[in-house]
Amino acid sequence: MRVLQLAMILLLAITMVEQKVEAKKVEIEKLPWEQVNQKLPRYSKFIVEDLETGKKFKVQRRAGSRHADVQPLTSKDTKIMKAIYDGKWSWKRRAIIVHSKEKKIAASMHGMPHGAGALKNNFPGHFCIHFYGSTTHRTNFMDLSHKLMILKSAGELEHFLAKSNPYDVANAYLAGLKQQDLKIVSLTSAQDYNWDVVLPEIENITVDRMAVLPVEDIKGELVLNVPVSLTIQLRGIGYRRYDRTLKLVRFTPYESWKVDSNSFLKENKISFK
Repeated sequence: MRVLQLAMILLLAITMVEQKVEAKKVEIEKLPWEQVNQKLPRYSKFIVEDLETGKKFKVQRRAGSRHADVQPLTSKDTKIMKAIYDGKWSWKRRAIIVHSKEKKIAASMHGMPHGAGALKNNFPGHFCIHFYGSTTHRTNFMDLSHKLMILKSAGELEHFLAKSNPYDVANAYLAGLKQQDLKIVSLTSAQDYNWDVVLPEIENITVDRMAVLPVEDIKGELVLNVPVSLTIQLRGIGYRRYDRTLKLVRFTPYESWKVDSNSFLKENKISFK
C-alpha cells in the first residue's frame, strides 16, 4: 500500500514539473513591424535562431526604418551565421525566430553582407531582418519571399497557402524555387519530388510578367494556365528565358490550388530524378 502511495506521489510530482515546463514555453508571435520597431530600437541586442537548423547567433540592430539593419555581434556569431548559409553569403531568405526579453518573434533574414558595418565582427557590412509588415527600401510592399518565411516561422504558412488564390500560389511556388525552400515548394506543388535534388539545380528565378484574370472569372475552374515570362538561372547552364504558361490544378472548387511541377520542370529540362 505504501509503495502505491509513493508511486502516486512521484507521478504527481512529475506531472507538476511537466506542467511548469509547458507553462514556460513561449509561443512564436507574428508581431507587426510597428511594434517590433519599438521593442527592438537601434543598438538593441538580441538572438537570431535559424528555424531549419536551430543554430543561434547574437546580433545588434544598427539602423533601418522599414526593417532592421543588423550585424552579428562578434566574429564567433559571424561564423555561426555563415555556417547557416553553408559557408557562402547569399541573398536567399531564411525563416528565423528572434529571441528578445522572453519573446519569440517570427522573422526572415537574408545572408548577404552589404553597406556599412561598425562592429569588429569579421562581417563586411550589415544584413537585413524583416518582420511582418516590413518593406524594402525601394517599395511600400512586403517582399513576398520574406513574407512567406515569416509565415513559415509563425506556423501560418500552410493555412495562408490553402486560402490563397491561384496567382498567389503561383508566385509562392516560384519564390519557393528561388529561395530553394523545401516546405514552400512542397505545399504549392501538385506532385511530390525529391526536392533536395531538384532545388539546387535552380539558382535563381525572376518573374518578369504574370497575366492575372479577375478571381470572379475563375470560380469553379479546376485547371488554370497562367501566362508568365520568367528568367531562370540553372546550375551549370546559366540564364534561360521561359515565356509560356504555368499550369495550376485542383481536384474540386473547394480545394487549394497547386502548380503542375511535371510540366514546368520538363519544359525547362530540369532533372528531378
